Amino acid sequence: MPTRDDELIALFRELVELATLDEGSAQSFRVRAYENALHAIKAHRGQLESLSLAELMAIDGIGKSTAQKIREFYETGTIAKLEQLRRKYPPELVQLSHIPGLGPKMLARLRDELGVRNVDDLRAAIAQHRLRELKGFGAKTEEKLLRAIERLGMSGKDRRTPIADALPVAEQLVAALAELPEVQRAVYCGSLRRLRETVADVDVVVASERPAPVMDRVVGLPSVREVLGRGDTKTSVVTQSGLQIDVRVVAPAHLGAAMQYFTGSKAHNIKLRQRALARGWTLNEYGLADAATGRVIASATEDDIYAALGLQVVPPPMREDLGEIELAEAGALPAPIAPADLRGDLHVHTDYSGDGRSSLDDVVAAAVARGYAYVAITDHGEQLAINGVSRDRIAEQRDHIARLRARFPQIAILHGAELNIGPDGELDYDAELRQSLDWCIAAVHSHFDLDAAAQTRRLLAAMDDPAVDALGHLTGRLVGRRPGIEFDVDAVFAKAARTGVAIELNAALSRLDAPAELLWRARGEPGGPRAYDLVFTVDSDAHHVTDLDRVAWGVQHAMRGWVPRDAILNTWPAERLRAWIAKRRARAAAR
Repeated sequence: MPTRDDELIALFRELVELATLDEGSAQSFRVRAYENALHAIKAHRGQLESLSLAELMAIDGIGKSTAQKIREFYETGTIAKLEQLRRKYPPELVQLSHIPGLGPKMLARLRDELGVRNVDDLRAAIAQHRLRELKGFGAKTEEKLLRAIERLGMSGKDRRTPIADALPVAEQLVAALAELPEVQRAVYCGSLRRLRETVADVDVVVASERPAPVMDRVVGLPSVREVLGRGDTKTSVVTQSGLQIDVRVVAPAHLGAAMQYFTGSKAHNIKLRQRALARGWTLNEYGLADAATGRVIASATEDDIYAALGLQVVPPPMREDLGEIELAEAGALPAPIAPADLRGDLHVHTDYSGDGRSSLDDVVAAAVARGYAYVAITDHGEQLAINGVSRDRIAEQRDHIARLRARFPQIAILHGAELNIGPDGELDYDAELRQSLDWCIAAVHSHFDLDAAAQTRRLLAAMDDPAVDALGHLTGRLVGRRPGIEFDVDAVFAKAARTGVAIELNAALSRLDAPAELLWRARGEPGGPRAYDLVFTVDSDAHHVTDLDRVAWGVQHAMRGWVPRDAILNTWPAERLRAWIAKRRARAAAR
C-alpha cells in the first residue's frame, strides 16, 4: 500500500519535470539537485518522515534546500515551490512538453511568441503555418510536430494520461481512503485496472456504509485541484496534474458487482449482460439478480458473478472482448501469471552503466532476497552515449561477477549486455566479445525517425547475430512521450520465430513494450494455435534495486497480451534456460 513516502516520490517527480521547463534544461543545477534527491528518496530504507533536517542532509544526494522541501511536505502536506511551478505550468502546457522535439526552450518560445498553451493551440498554429514565423522553425518542424501529436494520440478531445503518471495518483488516493475507519475496501477500476497504457480518467470504488466521510476525505485531499461535483455517493475531482477521478461509494454487499461494472471494458460488460439476460437475469453495478423476482444471485465478489454466469474468472487485464468470455465458458483461459512464477530477471542494470544507480553487489543481493534462481546483468553497450560500458569495463565486470558467484552460489549470475541496434542493424563490441557473454538483449535507443522499411531492416539484421538472445523494448516507445518506431511486425515476428530470438515484455510502466496490440497479433485466433511460435521474457529493466518490483506490472501486461506462462523464458528453471540459450546460439551460428 502506498505511503506518505510514495506521495513524496510522486511530488519530486513532478518537481523535476516542472523545474526542467522552468530552467530550460534538464542539466541545470536545480533540476539535477531535485533528480539526485528523488533517487535518494527512492533508495532510502525506512521512514523519511521521522528524520530531522540534519538527518535528511546526511543522506547522499539530499542537500539543504531539498531537505527543507522534504520536511515542508511532511509538516504541511505541500511544497511551496511545487505549488508555484504548478501555477506557472498548468497541465495543458506540461502535456506539450511530452511531444518529441519540443524541448523547454522551444516550448517557451511558442508560448511567449505565439501564445501556444495547449495541444489545440499548437495544432492551430501548425495549420496556419505560424511556426515558420519563428527563427529556427520551418515546414519540416511543423510536419514532425504534427506527426508526433497524431502518433501520441493527443489529437482527440479526450486528454489521456500515461499509466505511469496515473497509477501513482490512483494508488495514493486509494491508500488515503483505505485509512478511514468507515471504509472496508477501496480499489481503482476502469482502464487503469485493465492495465491500458493510457487512461482518460480514473474510477475508484469504495465499500462503506457511511459515504459522507469518504466524500469529505476526497474533496479535502491536497492533490485535488478542483471539485467537479459532489453527491451523496459519487464525487468527481480533478487532481493537480489534471487527471479526473470519479469516486463511488457502494454498500460492501455490492462491492464485487461495482468492481466488475466499473472495470469494464464496455464490450466485455455487454457480453456479460447478454449472458445474464439469456438466463432471465439482470447485471449492473449493484449485482446479478433475477429479473422477475429481484432476488440477488451474486454481488459481493467478482468471482461470485463470473461463477454464477458459468464462467472462469477473467483477470482484469484480459477483459477486452477478444475471445476471453468464450474461452472462460469452455474453461480454457490461459493460466494467470503471478510475479512468483518468475524464476529470474533477464534485464537489469547496475552502476557500471552511466544511468544505473545501484551497485552490482546490491543488485545481486536484492535478486537473492527475491528468491530468484538467476539474474542477468545487462548494462548498456559501449555505443550508447554517456551510459555505455567500455570493453575494459566489461572485463572488470566479468571479474567482479566471478567473485559474486563465489559469494552467492545459490543464484546463477549471467554476465550480459543490452546491445544498441544501430541504424543499419550493427551492434556493440566485436562478435567474439558478444559471444563470450552469457545473455544479450538488443534494443533500439536512437534513430527513432527512420521509415518503417529501414526500421524493419535494422531489427532483422540484429536478429542475424548469434549472440542476440532477445529484442528489448521492441518499439522503443515511452508512453505519452515518445511514439514507438514503425516496422513490419509480421516480418519481425516471423524472423524471431525462425531464429528463436525472444521478445521482451518490458515491465516499466513508461514502456509496457512490446505493446499489447502486437502481442495480440502474435497470439492468433482465440483458443487456436499462436500465429507465431514466439518466446518471451518479462523483465524489470531495473536501474535501481527498487525497480525490480516492476515485474508485477510485467506479468499483468503478459496476461493482457495473452502470453502463455510456458512461453516466458524466465518462468523456466535455470537449467532449462541455459540449455535453451546454448541450443539457440548453436543453431544460429550454424546458419
